Amino acid sequence: MNIPHRLSHDPVTVAALYRFTRFDDCAALRDPLDRMCRDYGVRGTLLLAREGINGTIAGTPEGVAAVLSHIRALPDCAEVDVKLSSAATMPFHRMKVRLKREIVTMGEPDIDPRASVGTYVDPQDWNALIADPGTIVIDTRNDYEVAVGTFERAIDPKTASFRDFPAWFRQERERLLGEGKPPKVAMFCTGGIRCEKSTAFLKQEGIDEVYHLKGGILKYLETVPEETSLWRGECFVFDQRVTVGHGLVEGSHSLCFCCRRPVSPEGRRSPLYEEGVSCPACHGERTAQQRASARERHRQEALASRRGLAHVGAVLSAADADG
Repeated sequence: MNIPHRLSHDPVTVAALYRFTRFDDCAALRDPLDRMCRDYGVRGTLLLAREGINGTIAGTPEGVAAVLSHIRALPDCAEVDVKLSSAATMPFHRMKVRLKREIVTMGEPDIDPRASVGTYVDPQDWNALIADPGTIVIDTRNDYEVAVGTFERAIDPKTASFRDFPAWFRQERERLLGEGKPPKVAMFCTGGIRCEKSTAFLKQEGIDEVYHLKGGILKYLETVPEETSLWRGECFVFDQRVTVGHGLVEGSHSLCFCCRRPVSPEGRRSPLYEEGVSCPACHGERTAQQRASARERHRQEALASRRGLAHVGAVLSAADADG
């Protein structure tokens, strides 16, 4: 049984991480990792699959450091990619270590980023690449993420999930690349993990000049000054901060807890927005009965919060965390 836990208001460290490697027995890795996280009060979601590890966790600096040390001791994880930031309050309600078929779902079983990926481009060199007219820039994230912010000149595939990306590219390939020598293709995502797979996919499709942003948008926003940045808007993250901006400061969006889409300040002023019930994007997708049920659930969560407890149902899923 899950027991409501006391809310903490101390600043916390957030670690987004991933590593493509080979785990022969994920089940054997799960329980020790889960136990380590709980022993140190770390929360979030970690995904384990035969192809590696991915997730976002949060806790005290000491707790996160202990869990990262444990992860670095896993097979071939000494060089795990980690991006650290901070949050004013704990952005997760629970700790989950899940076993999955893929650490980021693309649905292309023959893709192996360990065998072949695109060329990494450091954040300080990214502007020159994507400003080049001879470069096609593709945002590999989901449509609701792109709506919050993206790079100048970036193409939005308008995909609902990363699984849709291969079909989109195959359908649009001729229009995007034309005939003759293919142009350079630069791709990016939040933390880099989706680009590991998408560049490996394009290489398998016969595209040679494929590039991706090292460390993802998060590393770019952390290291590139806003005055020289080609990023426009905010970046969606898979925790209760919802979005971050330059310097990884918390953004202006909130989350609709019914559809899990980000809601801008303008969206919160819409008559279709009701906290915990609906937002302009999902109001028409839900029946009056569903909205009434959500309204009662939100009321119960608000009561629990006023008592200093986190309601057990108040969970933000990070299963698609981008690492």
